[in-house]
Amino acid sequence: MTKAELVAEMADKAGLNKAQAKVALDAFISSVSTSLKAGKEVRLVGFGSFVPIKRPAGTARNPRTGETVKRKAQATCRFRVGDALKDVLNS
Repeated sequence: MTKAELVAEMADKAGLNKAQAKVALDAFISSVSTSLKAGKEVRLVGFGSFVPIKRPAGTARNPRTGETVKRKAQATCRFRVGDALKDVLNS
C-alpha cells in the first residue's frame, strides 16, 4: 500500500476528505519521528510499538567481495507487533 492509497483508505473510513486525511497522516508521521529522534518509544496499544535503537560502530563484510568495511554508528527504529495486530494477521 502506498501513502496515497493509505490516505484514500483513511479518508474513506474516517469520513474525511483526502486533504484532511493527508494532514492527519503527515502529523502522525511527524509526531512519531520527533519522539523517536528524542529517544522515546511510541506505543499504540493493540497495534504495536516503535522502538528507537542505537547501533554502535563496527565492522561488516561485503558479501560479494568478502572485503571488510567499517560501519558507522547509527540510530534506527524497530517495530514490535502488538497482540491485537498479531491476532488479525494470524486469523
